Amino acid sequence: MKRLLSACALLSLLAGCASNDIIDPHGYDKTGTASYYGAKHQGKRTASGERFDKNSLTAAHRQLPFGTRVKVTNLNNDKSCVVRINDRGPHTRGRLIDVSHAAAVRLGMIGSGTAKVRVQALDD
Repeated sequence: MKRLLSACALLSLLAGCASNDIIDPHGYDKTGTASYYGAKHQGKRTASGERFDKNSLTAAHRQLPFGTRVKVTNLNNDKSCVVRINDRGPHTRGRLIDVSHAAAVRLGMIGSGTAKVRVQALDD
């Protein structure tokens, strides 16, 4: 009985985490706030199952499918880079995307920690 209750509790938690529907990336073009994550997450599993590498050009997004490539442009300095979605997040309200440390360097947002960005899905 304890196992059954534990399993039900786990399924309830997972269902709550899955409340954000995956969207079609075709034509995705949004503006919002980006942040970055790095050293303390290094080597931990991402939501896609791969290990996080702060030196790779990857990002977390709440709804875009894993593997989606997006162009992120820092609207404050016009620097941009292409990242691959491999994680879920950001977990801070009001943020659109979390990029890896390497992407943050390319975007010129290390000093500020956040930046206003444009995120555009790329068609492969």
